[in-house]
Amino acid sequence: MKRLLFSLLIAGLVLIPGTVRADDDFGFGFGDDSENNPAEPAQAVSVKLGGEVSAGLALFPYDFRSKANAKAVDPGDIFSGKLNFNASSRYADAVINFTISSDSFRDLGTFHQEPRSTPKLINEAYLRAYLGPVNIEGGLRKLTWGKADSLGPLDVTNPLDYSDLTNITDSQGRKIARPMVHASWSVGGFSKLEAVFIPAFQGHRFDLDSFGRWYPTAITDDRAQDMVGGIIDAAYDKSTLLGNGVAQGIANDPTVLQRMSVTIPPTKGLEYAQGGIRFTTTIGPADIGVQYYYGNLFRPSLSLTGVDAFLNITAVTGAPGPYPKPRIEYNRYHQIGMDYAQVLFGFNVRAEFAANITNDLSGDDGAVYNPFLAWSLGFDRDIFRGLVVNLQANETIRLLNDKVNSNPALDTEADSPITNTALTFRISKKLLQEKLELKLTNIWNIEAMDFYCIPAVSYTLGDLTAELSGGIFGGKDGGELGQYRDNHFVKAILTYSF
Repeated sequence: MKRLLFSLLIAGLVLIPGTVRADDDFGFGFGDDSENNPAEPAQAVSVKLGGEVSAGLALFPYDFRSKANAKAVDPGDIFSGKLNFNASSRYADAVINFTISSDSFRDLGTFHQEPRSTPKLINEAYLRAYLGPVNIEGGLRKLTWGKADSLGPLDVTNPLDYSDLTNITDSQGRKIARPMVHASWSVGGFSKLEAVFIPAFQGHRFDLDSFGRWYPTAITDDRAQDMVGGIIDAAYDKSTLLGNGVAQGIANDPTVLQRMSVTIPPTKGLEYAQGGIRFTTTIGPADIGVQYYYGNLFRPSLSLTGVDAFLNITAVTGAPGPYPKPRIEYNRYHQIGMDYAQVLFGFNVRAEFAANITNDLSGDDGAVYNPFLAWSLGFDRDIFRGLVVNLQANETIRLLNDKVNSNPALDTEADSPITNTALTFRISKKLLQEKLELKLTNIWNIEAMDFYCIPAVSYTLGDLTAELSGGIFGGKDGGELGQYRDNHFVKAILTYSF
């Protein structure tokens, strides 16, 4: 792999000076098309190399809570970079972008060793062909659907990387490129029809190291413990005597939590293929879009199989039967959505709405998420003297909520609120001829009552940028953000772009 990167770098350095023409001594030995067809002029091919090199350090104050811990602090990656190769002609573009860091060459668990998962090394790699009003792309691509400033409910083609939350403000950078074929057709001057086909599936990427800093609560022993408690509750629902026996058997088995351990399954085969169509147009002062998508939810459902069999065997034999197995599934769903954008009274307003229809149309299948609605509404505006404010609200609303079982061993949505609402607030100000920028980002989860605050200051001098940022987590321990309340950080990074 390192030899490949070195070869690509050398090739880029050789080709960067400008353009390569078809009549130059460059090719693959198949002859010059201009010689075979002299009526067609040779086409210029432009090859560009770009990217950035960064040196930085992230420190987590909680790691220094004692002298012993301070001595064991790992400063993490100090160097990182990006290499972007682009070759373009009149009829096509070829793009290969790499993300370089030690983490690019290191697996984050067995899930990321799946052959269908995108390597962290590759940011994007695709070919785009221009066929009149139709563009066709194929390869590892990051595609944005919808009009929300940050991630909205219609942006459904690419999973996200949650293995490091220090870069959560980089929405595009967090996306994981996926193999896809994407076609777009410009209809007139104001409308566009798109279609996408994604032959393989990958869910959101998490840090699956149980000792990792960003290991999520949903797959920790806390979740397994909830399931164990749910099994006992189910036993008590049958009879007090059975409940006592199950509780005693579980208490006497020290391996019960290991038996409840969760692994994320492979997602091979065309049964995970996805696709959708999208149409956008302009009507008066408003930009309107509608789309349909059929795919898999990026967040897996978590439930147990064999609970009834376990309880029945226990009731007959008096001893715990084979323990139920945790089951992970990426649920299929249909999405019908629309979006809207318009400038109103100086505010750049953006809105999205989606109806997501899963296979649990009755709402009582514990292994499948219920159908749900999702919406986002936001705006940005330059208030005065370069002070820019951006606010966005996102919410999901579960349907058929009365059919959800309250037992976590029987339903993946047990004990979760009917709505999930998040507010994202950003404010920025540029000073010193726009060289100095002050930024503040706040993310609040309303139902979980937790938050993530990210202040930052950056200074740009030509191609060189220095940035100092921090992260503060707070709220309930069980929240998606509050669970990282010990992960406050300070991050300094110096970046050179070329």
